[in-house]
Amino acid sequence: MHELDIIIVNYNSTDYLLDCLGSIYKSLEGHSVKIFVADNASSDNIDRIVIEFPDVLLLKNKQNLGYAKAVNECLSLSSAPFVSIMNPDILINKGCFQSILSFMRIKNDIAIVGPKILDGNNSIQGSARAFPTPLTAIFGRSSILTKILPNNRISSKNILTGTAVDNRSLDVDWVSGAFMFVRRKAINQIGPMDDRFFMYWEDADWCKRMSKAGWRIVYYPLASVIHYAGCSSERSLMKSLFEFHKSAYYFYCKHHDFSETNQFLWKSLCLWGLSLRFYSVLGVKALARWCGRRI
Repeated sequence: MHELDIIIVNYNSTDYLLDCLGSIYKSLEGHSVKIFVADNASSDNIDRIVIEFPDVLLLKNKQNLGYAKAVNECLSLSSAPFVSIMNPDILINKGCFQSILSFMRIKNDIAIVGPKILDGNNSIQGSARAFPTPLTAIFGRSSILTKILPNNRISSKNILTGTAVDNRSLDVDWVSGAFMFVRRKAINQIGPMDDRFFMYWEDADWCKRMSKAGWRIVYYPLASVIHYAGCSSERSLMKSLFEFHKSAYYFYCKHHDFSETNQFLWKSLCLWGLSLRFYSVLGVKALARWCGRRI
């Protein structure tokens, strides 16, 4: 029986996906795997992957089901004791699969492992994080203040990759769904991703649910991948920003412990704050694009 299933959700990123699949096959080092690709109604000729990679099981959805629902579609067909879930704009570095599998075989209390994720220029992405607080809206991984002051104390408490010392593994609240290894036993206990998240925050929710059940979530920088972040979302900025903030609101409402007396107040404040952030980020990005065209 094969030990690993690989799941990739694609939406109009087939050029990246072809490179991703090529890097997977180069990195397997003798491991037998099943690769599932769920395509959410892409318009960039997804059938190309069947020609180049005939062993890949391609699921062609007639509409965009969202990320979590597409992952769950593949999970229901997979059976291996470990599952690697990744974005199509990932390139696997040598030894990644072997390193994480070896680690998870001897650490039976770990549900999810996230490796070191690098940008195309080899800078480290903030893929290991603490669960969000209201300050995350201002000092999150992609916020302007974090980019201007990357080593500020608040961002450092939220983005935990910088706290890993000498490439040692680190217990964290959650790791990015851009690339994660998940134990089947934990999935069977907790259940699949919550498909009420259309895109974004489903990874944090999954990690939180598993953590509540006593499983560990671990950042493991001895293994690494390259992530060309945002290849799909950049093509539909408005929708991506909207879905990000909608999912953030759902995550907050799902996991915050409200009392009956203050539930409406806190939900209203959260909605107001996220709406303000949405329009602020949208304005900044639109201005940046306009300035780029002017230059």
